[in-house]
Amino acid sequence: MSSTVLYMSMSLDGFIAGPNESPENGLGDGGERLHEWIFPGADDGDYEAAVARLQGVNRQIYDEFMHTGAVVVGRGTFEPARGWGGDHHDGAPIYVLSRGEAPDWAADWPFVHYVSDLGEAMRAAKAAAGDKNVVVHGAGIAQRALPEGLIDELEIHLVPVLLGGGRRLFEHLGIQQRELERLRVLEGDGGVVHLRYRVRG
Repeated sequence: MSSTVLYMSMSLDGFIAGPNESPENGLGDGGERLHEWIFPGADDGDYEAAVARLQGVNRQIYDEFMHTGAVVVGRGTFEPARGWGGDHHDGAPIYVLSRGEAPDWAADWPFVHYVSDLGEAMRAAKAAAGDKNVVVHGAGIAQRALPEGLIDELEIHLVPVLLGGGRRLFEHLGIQQRELERLRVLEGDGGVVHLRYRVRG
């Protein structure tokens, strides 16, 4: 059965992007540090070669992440990344939560669907995913979907850095205490710890 899984790299002090985040500086100042575990040695910008170097636990997590049936993402995550070129997971449909229409540069991408209603986006993604999981991206999506009970699991890639400011993953939730069931803890290269939880209740 398909599950909706929030995948996010996060600093130890709870940030998924550094200070001064903007469309031109999508991860904020220093935010690239959060993704070094998945792009080791990509200082030259060759991300494909970096991913090819992944091994061990980090390779396992990457492969799980890529073996998904659909993606739900917020516009604030999708557009600064230039829509990942229209194909983030080898042809899996991408549902972008937005009140507006797709920008011209994304309007004709066959895998990209702009949707204004979060529940509708999740239902469409689960239907499209079949028996594969739905990957959920973005703090804004998390902060809306968790209170509505639309996220089944959390996969947090905890990076050993303190960013000191930026965009927090878990704030403005507007919910009472929510219990989580720990499913696994895996230690990867570079000090990252991959934490997986099921959202209870």
